[in-house]
Amino acid sequence: MFRLLLALPLAACVAAPPDLPAFMAARIETGPDGRCYGRDITPAVIETVREQVREPGDGPARYRSVTRQSILRERQAVLFETLCPPEFTPAFVETLQRALVTRGFHPGPVTGQLDGVTLDAVQAFQRGSGGPDSPVLSLASAQRLGIRALTPAQLDIMNSR
Repeated sequence: MFRLLLALPLAACVAAPPDLPAFMAARIETGPDGRCYGRDITPAVIETVREQVREPGDGPARYRSVTRQSILRERQAVLFETLCPPEFTPAFVETLQRALVTRGFHPGPVTGQLDGVTLDAVQAFQRGSGGPDSPVLSLASAQRLGIRALTPAQLDIMNSR
């Protein structure tokens, strides 16, 4: 009986699998190397120019508006390394939220839930720091936030400077 009582409280300590939003789980895939990758689409950048063109002919000047669009950057599929879904535990998400709050990107409370406010903050942070324009946290962004360890090769590069 005594052993059973000890086992029950320990069973409650097992971490539940993370609850990822469905759209985010769909954007994370596991590669053949066992690492996880996020997939996102960057939208095309289109410039719209409106100009006034003089109508040909004699008499008073008459103008008409001409609008044209040009694509400055084509739409692109982006693949980037990310953390695998089991790593998005409530404790990790709390750490992520605190790191974003510290940098002025997370306006909501620290809850440990991967909610819309947190995903918007991740996207804003990544957009501003040269990462992917995606709510899926890239591994490089996690390392920039200081919540994921650098690889030995990255440490060697930093220490050689």
